[in-house]
This record gives sequence, structure tokens and C-alpha cells, in this order.
Amino acid sequence: MVVPTHRRLRLPPPVRPDLIDVHGTPVAVRRRGAGPALLFLHGAGLAGRWLRFHELLARRADVVAPDQLGCGDTPMPDWLHGFDDLVTHYDDLRRTLGLHRPFDLVGYSFGGWVAAEFAVTYPHLVRALVLIAPVGLAPPDGPPVAVDPFAATDRELIELTMNDLPAVGALPHAARRRGLHADQAAYARLSWRRPYSRRLPRLLRRVTAPALVVVGGADRYVPVEVPRRYHRLLPDSRLAVVEAAGHALVVERPDAVADLVGGFLDGIGSR
Repeated sequence: MVVPTHRRLRLPPPVRPDLIDVHGTPVAVRRRGAGPALLFLHGAGLAGRWLRFHELLARRADVVAPDQLGCGDTPMPDWLHGFDDLVTHYDDLRRTLGLHRPFDLVGYSFGGWVAAEFAVTYPHLVRALVLIAPVGLAPPDGPPVAVDPFAATDRELIELTMNDLPAVGALPHAARRRGLHADQAAYARLSWRRPYSRRLPRLLRRVTAPALVVVGGADRYVPVEVPRRYHRLLPDSRLAVVEAAGHALVVERPDAVADLVGGFLDGIGSR
């Protein structure tokens, strides 16, 4: 499936976070909307933002958007050493928030990797899985990402991940001022030595929920084979391409991506 692009850069109303105590760890959570519960996991560099993409999803779902550990207003705990710790944390978070029924899980970039790890560990908790420009798998040839994100400057990362530079204006001013590297603590701790998982390809067969993999048609940061590999390995998945969009497609093309995600989730509900 290939969808056209749309240029919509309007800023949504701000959503202030609530600090939720999750077994001693304060977690900043933004929540808005009504309908089926949807947990959104952001990518590195997008903590603390309530984007137009979130606002569009909140028109049809109860969107729960936490700042990941070590990102935004959520501190880095001493006990975070691996993805198993992060996945268990999100199980604790959903219990704390009262999400006892299967919910929709949407992850972008690094958040897509985390979402996939959660779905293979707790498949019975995920009603539908959406991975947007996910990282975490290695392509057959070449590096898993185009540049070392911890060595690149903020400007280099922006130019590599966004094909529509004016879309940077869709980020809140405070978030732009803070910079991308400030929100990469968890990503760095978990993927500094290896920015992909060797075990995840074997485990994706455990996902029981229908899945949607969304990729930017002109992603220059993550090789296209990475999301395509997710698509092939997930038992029940669809692949959607947003043409001309870069890696930061939730910022560049929020309407197109939200339409894809919403349409997919609506279809799951009608099964």
C-alpha cells in the first residue's frame, strides 16, 4: 500500500503530563481522548511532545503517551540494564493505569523496537500492534542505521531523519530548544554496542495480534529492509508506505500516518 503525502504542520493544544508512580519510578504520562486504549511509545528525541499525530489519534482512541525511561520528564532508573527491564516496566505501567484488557500498542522508531519486544513477551495483552519506521532489526547487508546517532550532531540527525525540514516547526519550541540528544538516554543504554537485536527475529513469531508496519518511502536513516523484515517476520502483518516521507514521518506527515493507523485499528475492531 502506498499513500500520498500531506503537509500539515499545525500545532495541537499542549497536553501537560501527569507524574505516575510506577513502583517507585515517576513516569511522565500525557493522556487524551476517548475510545479503545492506545499506548504510544515515542522514538529517541521525541519525548515530552504532544504532536499533531497524537491529537489525531486521540479523536478515536484513549491515547496514553508516556515519556520513556531516561527521556523527557521521566528519570533514568538504576535498574534499567536490558530490554527485559524496559518491557517489564511497561507491564507495570499498564497495570498502574488500569489497562487490564488487551490494548492497541503503537511504537515509533526506537519505540517500535520496544513495542515489538513487549508484544513478543506479552502477546495476550496486545490487541493490535503498529510499528512506525521501527529500528531494532539488522538488514541483510550494511548497517542497521545510516549514521551513529550518538556521534552525530542534532543538526545532522534532523537533516538525515527529516526530508521536510519546515516540519521542524511542528515541534513545540521548548522541545526544539532541548535538542535530540537529551532524550536518548534509554536508547543509548540499551543499544550503544549493538543497535539491533539478535534474538528478536526468532521471537516475532510469538506475536498474535494483527500488525501494521508503516515506513517512509524516502527514509534515509533506517534502511528500508529493516521495516520490511519486520513485516515478513510478523505472523499477521500489513506494510504501508508513505511516499516521499522521511524517518520522522509522524512529524512530517501526521495526517497520512494517523489515517493509516486509525483505519487499520478500525478494521481490527470490525473483525
